[in-house]
Amino acid sequence: RTVARRMAEAWQAPAFQISLSADMTRVGTLRERLVELTREGEAKPTVSDVLTKVSAAALGRHPEVNAHFEGDSVRRFAAANVGIAVASERGLLVPVIRGAERLTIGEIAAVRADLVGRARSGKLQAADLEGGTFTISNLGMYGVEQFVAVLNPPQAAILAVGAVAERAVVEQGEIVVRPTMTLTLTCDHRSLDGAAAADFLRTVKTFLEEPGLAL
Repeated sequence: RTVARRMAEAWQAPAFQISLSADMTRVGTLRERLVELTREGEAKPTVSDVLTKVSAAALGRHPEVNAHFEGDSVRRFAAANVGIAVASERGLLVPVIRGAERLTIGEIAAVRADLVGRARSGKLQAADLEGGTFTISNLGMYGVEQFVAVLNPPQAAILAVGAVAERAVVEQGEIVVRPTMTLTLTCDHRSLDGAAAADFLRTVKTFLEEPGLAL
Protein backbone atom coordinates (compact mmCIF):
# COMPACT_ATOMS: atom_id res chain seq x y z
CA ARG A 1 0.00 0.00 0.00
CA THR A 2 2.82 2.38 0.86
CA VAL A 3 4.53 1.73 -2.48
CA ALA A 4 1.26 2.28 -4.37
CA ARG A 5 0.60 5.52 -2.50
CA ARG A 6 4.07 6.85 -3.19
CA MET A 7 3.86 5.92 -6.87
CA ALA A 8 0.58 7.83 -7.13
CA GLU A 9 2.20 10.84 -5.46
CA ALA A 10 5.19 10.57 -7.78
CA TRP A 11 3.08 10.69 -10.93
CA GLN A 12 1.32 13.80 -9.63
CA ALA A 13 4.60 15.65 -9.08
CA PRO A 14 5.94 17.96 -11.83
CA ALA A 15 9.03 15.92 -12.61
CA PHE A 16 11.83 16.41 -15.12
CA GLN A 17 14.90 14.37 -16.06
CA ILE A 18 18.48 15.12 -17.07
CA SER A 19 21.19 12.67 -18.13
CA LEU A 20 24.91 12.48 -18.71
CA SER A 21 27.62 9.85 -18.98
CA ALA A 22 30.68 9.41 -16.77
CA ASP A 23 34.00 7.73 -17.48
CA MET A 24 34.23 4.87 -14.96
CA THR A 25 37.88 3.98 -15.52
CA ARG A 26 39.10 5.23 -12.14
CA VAL A 27 36.09 3.88 -10.25
CA GLY A 28 36.88 0.45 -11.70
CA THR A 29 40.49 0.71 -10.56
CA LEU A 30 39.44 1.92 -7.10
CA ARG A 31 36.92 -0.88 -6.68
CA GLU A 32 39.47 -3.53 -7.68
CA ARG A 33 41.89 -2.18 -5.08
CA LEU A 34 39.20 -2.10 -2.38
CA VAL A 35 38.20 -5.69 -3.16
CA GLU A 36 41.85 -6.74 -2.79
CA LEU A 37 41.91 -5.16 0.66
CA THR A 38 38.64 -6.75 1.78
CA ARG A 39 39.07 -9.36 4.48
CA GLU A 40 37.45 -12.77 4.37
CA GLY A 41 33.85 -12.56 5.51
CA GLU A 42 33.54 -8.86 4.75
CA ALA A 43 31.24 -7.49 2.04
CA LYS A 44 33.11 -6.75 -1.17
CA PRO A 45 32.57 -3.16 -2.34
CA THR A 46 30.58 -2.78 -5.55
CA VAL A 47 30.24 0.03 -8.06
CA SER A 48 26.94 0.84 -6.33
CA ASP A 49 28.77 1.34 -3.04
CA VAL A 50 31.20 3.76 -4.67
CA LEU A 51 28.25 5.54 -6.26
CA THR A 52 26.53 5.84 -2.87
CA LYS A 53 29.64 7.45 -1.39
CA VAL A 54 30.08 9.76 -4.37
CA SER A 55 26.42 10.79 -4.33
CA ALA A 56 26.55 11.51 -0.60
CA ALA A 57 29.61 13.70 -1.12
CA ALA A 58 27.84 15.52 -3.95
CA LEU A 59 24.75 16.04 -1.78
CA GLY A 60 27.00 17.80 0.72
CA ARG A 61 28.01 20.21 -2.02
CA HIS A 62 24.42 20.64 -3.21
CA PRO A 63 22.09 20.61 -0.16
CA GLU A 64 19.16 21.74 -2.29
CA VAL A 65 19.10 18.21 -3.77
CA ASN A 66 19.22 16.53 -0.35
CA ALA A 67 15.69 17.62 0.41
CA HIS A 68 12.00 16.82 0.76
CA PHE A 69 9.03 18.69 -0.67
CA GLU A 70 6.53 18.81 2.19
CA GLY A 71 3.18 20.55 1.82
CA ASP A 72 4.17 23.76 0.09
CA SER A 73 7.74 24.07 1.34
CA VAL A 74 11.16 22.49 0.85
CA ARG A 75 12.99 20.92 3.79
CA ARG A 76 16.74 20.41 3.45
CA PHE A 77 18.82 17.90 5.41
CA ALA A 78 22.40 17.93 6.63
CA ALA A 79 22.83 14.14 6.63
CA ALA A 80 22.81 12.19 3.36
CA ASN A 81 20.47 9.29 4.09
CA VAL A 82 20.70 7.42 0.80
CA GLY A 83 17.97 4.96 -0.14
CA ILE A 84 18.90 2.00 -2.35
CA ALA A 85 16.15 0.46 -4.45
CA VAL A 86 15.98 -3.33 -3.92
CA ALA A 87 13.76 -5.82 -5.76
CA SER A 88 12.23 -8.39 -3.41
CA GLU A 89 9.37 -10.88 -3.28
CA ARG A 90 7.40 -8.16 -1.49
CA GLY A 91 7.99 -5.77 -4.38
CA LEU A 92 10.26 -2.76 -4.54
CA LEU A 93 11.83 -1.79 -1.21
CA VAL A 94 14.09 1.18 -0.49
CA PRO A 95 16.15 0.62 2.68
CA VAL A 96 18.24 3.56 3.79
CA ILE A 97 21.99 3.92 4.36
CA ARG A 98 22.09 6.64 7.00
CA GLY A 99 24.79 9.29 7.15
CA ALA A 100 26.48 7.94 4.03
CA GLU A 101 28.66 11.04 3.84
CA ARG A 102 30.39 9.93 7.09
CA LEU A 103 30.98 6.32 6.04
CA THR A 104 33.87 4.80 4.13
CA ILE A 105 33.12 2.78 1.02
CA GLY A 106 33.87 -0.37 3.01
CA GLU A 107 31.39 0.63 5.71
CA ILE A 108 28.79 1.45 3.07
CA ALA A 109 29.34 -2.01 1.54
CA ALA A 110 28.74 -3.67 4.91
CA VAL A 111 25.53 -1.72 5.55
CA ARG A 112 24.31 -2.30 2.01
CA ALA A 113 24.94 -6.05 2.18
CA ASP A 114 23.03 -6.28 5.46
CA LEU A 115 20.08 -4.23 4.20
CA VAL A 116 19.81 -6.02 0.86
CA GLY A 117 20.06 -9.41 2.55
CA ARG A 118 17.30 -8.59 5.00
CA ALA A 119 15.17 -6.99 2.26
CA ARG A 120 15.26 -10.18 0.21
CA SER A 121 14.60 -12.42 3.22
CA GLY A 122 11.70 -10.29 4.46
CA LYS A 123 13.47 -9.26 7.66
CA LEU A 124 13.63 -5.49 7.25
CA GLN A 125 12.17 -3.35 10.02
CA ALA A 126 10.03 -0.28 9.35
CA ALA A 127 12.87 1.93 10.61
CA ASP A 128 15.13 0.57 7.85
CA LEU A 129 12.82 2.11 5.25
CA GLU A 130 12.33 5.51 6.87
CA GLY A 131 14.21 8.79 6.72
CA GLY A 132 15.67 8.63 3.23
CA THR A 133 16.65 11.96 1.71
CA PHE A 134 17.82 10.75 -1.73
CA THR A 135 17.47 7.48 -3.66
CA ILE A 136 19.64 5.53 -6.09
CA SER A 137 18.13 2.92 -8.42
CA ASN A 138 20.65 0.72 -10.22
CA LEU A 139 19.57 -1.61 -13.03
CA GLY A 140 23.06 -2.04 -14.40
CA MET A 141 23.24 -5.65 -13.21
CA TYR A 142 20.38 -6.42 -15.64
CA GLY A 143 22.31 -5.00 -18.59
CA VAL A 144 20.11 -1.89 -18.75
CA GLU A 145 22.23 0.98 -20.01
CA GLN A 146 19.83 3.86 -19.38
CA PHE A 147 16.41 4.33 -17.79
CA VAL A 148 14.25 6.86 -15.98
CA ALA A 149 13.39 6.22 -12.33
CA VAL A 150 10.14 7.43 -10.77
CA LEU A 151 10.42 9.90 -7.90
CA ASN A 152 10.34 8.58 -4.34
CA PRO A 153 8.18 11.24 -2.59
CA PRO A 154 8.74 13.38 -0.65
CA GLN A 155 12.36 13.26 -1.84
CA ALA A 156 13.45 15.94 -4.30
CA ALA A 157 15.38 13.60 -6.60
CA ILE A 158 16.25 10.03 -7.54
CA LEU A 159 19.28 8.85 -9.52
CA ALA A 160 18.89 6.08 -12.11
CA VAL A 161 22.11 4.20 -12.85
CA GLY A 162 22.78 2.10 -15.93
CA ALA A 163 25.35 -0.56 -16.70
CA VAL A 164 29.01 0.23 -17.21
CA ALA A 165 29.62 -0.32 -20.92
CA GLU A 166 32.56 0.11 -23.27
CA ARG A 167 31.86 3.07 -25.54
CA ALA A 168 33.84 5.02 -28.11
CA VAL A 169 34.54 8.61 -27.07
CA VAL A 170 36.60 11.40 -28.59
CA GLU A 171 39.55 12.67 -26.56
CA GLN A 172 41.81 15.35 -27.98
CA GLY A 173 40.71 14.48 -31.48
CA GLU A 174 41.30 10.75 -31.03
CA ILE A 175 38.65 8.02 -30.80
CA VAL A 176 39.24 5.87 -27.73
CA VAL A 177 37.19 3.26 -25.88
CA ARG A 178 36.26 3.95 -22.27
CA PRO A 179 34.03 2.20 -19.70
CA THR A 180 31.15 4.62 -19.24
CA MET A 181 27.98 4.78 -17.20
CA THR A 182 24.84 6.77 -17.99
CA LEU A 183 23.26 8.60 -15.06
CA THR A 184 19.71 9.96 -15.21
CA LEU A 185 18.45 12.25 -12.47
CA THR A 186 14.69 12.64 -12.00
CA CYS A 187 13.76 15.77 -10.04
CA ASP A 188 10.68 17.31 -8.46
CA HIS A 189 10.44 20.74 -10.09
CA ARG A 190 8.81 22.11 -6.94
CA SER A 191 12.10 21.50 -5.13
CA LEU A 192 14.71 21.92 -7.85
CA ASP A 193 15.23 23.84 -11.05
CA GLY A 194 17.17 22.57 -14.03
CA ALA A 195 20.36 24.48 -13.29
CA ALA A 196 20.61 23.17 -9.71
CA ALA A 197 19.97 19.62 -10.87
CA ALA A 198 22.58 19.93 -13.62
CA ASP A 199 25.16 21.29 -11.17
CA PHE A 200 24.59 18.33 -8.86
CA LEU A 201 24.81 15.75 -11.64
CA ARG A 202 27.97 17.38 -12.96
CA THR A 203 29.51 17.07 -9.49
CA VAL A 204 28.59 13.38 -9.37
CA LYS A 205 30.28 12.94 -12.75
CA THR A 206 33.39 14.79 -11.54
CA PHE A 207 33.60 12.63 -8.42
CA LEU A 208 33.19 9.42 -10.43
CA GLU A 209 35.95 10.45 -12.81
CA GLU A 210 38.14 11.70 -9.94
CA PRO A 211 36.93 9.59 -6.96
CA GLY A 212 39.70 10.85 -4.70
CA LEU A 213 37.85 14.17 -4.53
CA ALA A 214 34.90 12.48 -2.80
CA LEU A 215 36.80 10.34 -0.30
